[in-house]
Formats: sequence, structure tokens, C-alpha cells
Amino acid sequence: MMKKIEAIIRPERVHAVTKALEENGFIGLTLTEVKGRGRQKGIILQWRAGEYRVDILPKVKVEVVVEASKTDEVIDTIVDAAATGKVGDGMIFVCPVEEIVRVRTKERGKVGL
Repeated sequence: MMKKIEAIIRPERVHAVTKALEENGFIGLTLTEVKGRGRQKGIILQWRAGEYRVDILPKVKVEVVVEASKTDEVIDTIVDAAATGKVGDGMIFVCPVEEIVRVRTKERGKVGL
């Protein structure tokens, strides 16, 4: 059984997260620039004319597929590297992966995991 771990993190924490994952042996990943909001409902910024709210913030989605037995290790690695202790640090979602197919060779299964 394999799991897909999707972490939504602050853009400024991407380097720390990818470095930590690599150091722990998790090389394969996908990064996507995304925008969204959570409980913080955006941030309030100051401008010459006063305050204004930015309610959709830039984030990065980090996706990693691993053996189910490695799920907690990946989650702990991401949390340790991504956390700032402030609202907006992100979320992690874990989903089952039914199958992997390598496009080039049509190989099925673990495909290099």
C-alpha cells in the first residue's frame, strides 16, 4: 500500500522542507505554486490609504508518494521543517494511492519508490 502526502506550506519554507525530505531519503516530490486561505482568512496589510485585507495567500503544495509505512516519517519531516509556530503554517493531507504507472515504460507498481 502506498500513500500520497500533500502538504500546503508557506513559500519561504520550501527550501527547508525539500532539503529535509532529501536528507531523510525522500527524493521524489512535486511542487506546485498554489493560492488559498485557511482559518486565518488572509492577512491585513498597511498601505498609504489605510488597511486592506489580502484573503487569498500564495502557498506551495508539496506532494510525495511513499510506502504507507513511511507516512509518519514524511509527515514529521515536513512539520519539523515547515513550522514557524504562526497561523498559516499550512496543512497536510494523506490519501491512499491505488496504482502508479510510469509513462515512459508503462511499468506498474512501486515504480522506483
